[in-house]
Amino acid sequence: MKRKATSQLRLQPAGGKAAAVPVGRKVQLHIERMAHDGRGIAYLEGRTWFVSGALPGEQVQAQVLGGRQKLVDARMLAVLTPSAQRREPACPHTERCGGCNLQHWPEAQQLAFKQQSLADQLKRVAQLEPEHWAAPLAGEPLAYRRRARVAVRWNAQRQQLDVGFRAEASQEVVALNDCAVLVQPLQKILHALPATLNALEAPQSVGHVELFYGDASAVLVRHTKPLSESDQQALQRWADSHAAQLWLQGKGEPEASVAGQVLSYSLPSWQVQLGYRPGDFVQVNAALNERMVAQALDWLGDVQGLRVLDLFSGLGNFSLPLARCGAEVTAVEGVAGMVARAQHNAEANGLKVRCVQADLFAPLAGNWLADGCDIVLLDPPRDGAQQVAKQIKELGAARVLYVSCNPATLARDAALLAEQGYRLVKAGLLDMFPQTAHAEAMALFAQY
Repeated sequence: MKRKATSQLRLQPAGGKAAAVPVGRKVQLHIERMAHDGRGIAYLEGRTWFVSGALPGEQVQAQVLGGRQKLVDARMLAVLTPSAQRREPACPHTERCGGCNLQHWPEAQQLAFKQQSLADQLKRVAQLEPEHWAAPLAGEPLAYRRRARVAVRWNAQRQQLDVGFRAEASQEVVALNDCAVLVQPLQKILHALPATLNALEAPQSVGHVELFYGDASAVLVRHTKPLSESDQQALQRWADSHAAQLWLQGKGEPEASVAGQVLSYSLPSWQVQLGYRPGDFVQVNAALNERMVAQALDWLGDVQGLRVLDLFSGLGNFSLPLARCGAEVTAVEGVAGMVARAQHNAEANGLKVRCVQADLFAPLAGNWLADGCDIVLLDPPRDGAQQVAKQIKELGAARVLYVSCNPATLARDAALLAEQGYRLVKAGLLDMFPQTAHAEAMALFAQY
């Protein structure tokens, strides 16, 4: 006999007696502080409640989404007693869209929160505090994002595509045609996208859409079934009307609709242009990316003639400016296609960079290790660079510059670097994603 599915969450309160917290239950909570992910934290019935959309000091009504053991995930339904810091979000979709979870908080408070979160994790995990804190790098709070993935779902009841972004903690698509954090050219494209897709002969064939902006605008349409010639022509006309490249992707790799189309972005300060393809990693905040590279080079000082290992080097975002400044750069990346594109980017910009493919999550091995280096630059994904940090002595670098998109793994790896004789000279916040709790950071380590 099959058991009926239950919507009750079995939790263990402080008294040790099991109790059920129904998913969907509504409760009143007092928010005491903020979690690192931007949710408010409250305590009730011996449990810790994480409430999206809430601020410290607020009394809120919240609804249970789920949980585990003594932890409960909830979303805010109403603010009963607001914080003095609460503001009206710039985007009308913020309560449903899962993208920008801090729009209700002024930018100054967002920055202070992220800075404190970074410091807390370095101290708690690595028992480290930098000798010097750099001022946070922050830019425009809106209209900064040059890349976005747009969710698409066929609504059988309404016989149309819902086009927008995922709702918080859900696969539901919040149908919309505007987004305040997209750069202006992409805002215009997104505004016309729902009507354009729904006007196709077979709109249900569209899987998702990606928007790009660099040296030009571009749209990638992922389709689950082959598009008719008529639909391809309609998409091309629409892309042309926005002066945008059109890319299409079925079962294989993305293909440009017009031969010779190339996606690229520039770093004007170093007079370099970097080509890429859909699927390659590119920093979504162009202005902050340029300032981040400038800060990295400033912290490293004169690199003329120095041997630099750029690990997790991607398309050459740091490698090419380093080479332009006279460094002898070896760029190491795990994705073969990006290694090839990085080598092409270096040659196209008249720069000498040695590009190597290697798995940097496995024990380090390869000819690229033989020559040693003066500087290691790390720019890993969210998983961090644990294996590199464990073998850092073998690389022989006097200094390590770590660019992190996850303060938690930065703190973990910083502890490993400290164990091997590196001190934390400087650290600073990089606010790549205003209006969200996502924090990036830069840290400079030097041998004692």
